Amino acid sequence: MTALAENLRAVRARIDAAARAAGRDPASVGLLAVSKTWPAADVRALAALGQHDFGENRAQELATKAAELAGVDLRWHFVGQLQRNKAAAVARLGAVVHSVDRASLVGVLGRLGEESGRPVEVYLQVDLGGPEGELAARGGARPDEVPALADAVAAQPGVRLLGLMAVAPRGEDPAAAFGRLAELSRRLRAAHPEAAGLSAGMSGDLEAAVQAGSTLVRVGTAIFGDRPLASPSDATHQPRESHQSRGPRGSE
Repeated sequence: MTALAENLRAVRARIDAAARAAGRDPASVGLLAVSKTWPAADVRALAALGQHDFGENRAQELATKAAELAGVDLRWHFVGQLQRNKAAAVARLGAVVHSVDRASLVGVLGRLGEESGRPVEVYLQVDLGGPEGELAARGGARPDEVPALADAVAAQPGVRLLGLMAVAPRGEDPAAAFGRLAELSRRLRAAHPEAAGLSAGMSGDLEAAVQAGSTLVRVGTAIFGDRPLASPSDATHQPRESHQSRGPRGSE
């Protein structure tokens, strides 16, 4: 068994165990393999093992990998901050956008979805704040902005609201942060019942996210291994050598 296969099996086992501990059906929690900076060969290898959903955070890297893997049955997700001038490239690939945090982006995606005849599926990214209640520099809309943002999505036929996405703040117990996210999701579903998804939890905190109700965990490091810190000049994130023989050393 390759390291990638072992890592994927271990992550799926963690998700299953966390779901059962929370009294949930393990099938209710999906796995998004965050393949950013890793080569298409690793995505292809994981797809052969049954992994279907993959996440990227740069539009150019997403487009390059999607072209190389055009014959593979994949569902792409965009998990980075999306600039409006990159939205068309992402929408064209049918990628789910996890980082909608402003009305102007909703408008752009809505127009693209209408033009293509295929609504863009989106999550609203929420900034859960830090230990002192301050913004945690993780990106996202403030919790008090979410209702209006959700209404803006609902008013756009070219966009389909799946739910909320968030990253646990640095320096805080993730269980508390995900608890706030779960309450925000409960209030959102009262107005938008279709928005039942929660994209939350990563390599180091997926158990807390599943306990709080996450329906999709985004895991990179625990599957692919550590990523080196990018230098300031490394703006293009060139594809790297496959690391199928490496196991994870950290958490993402």
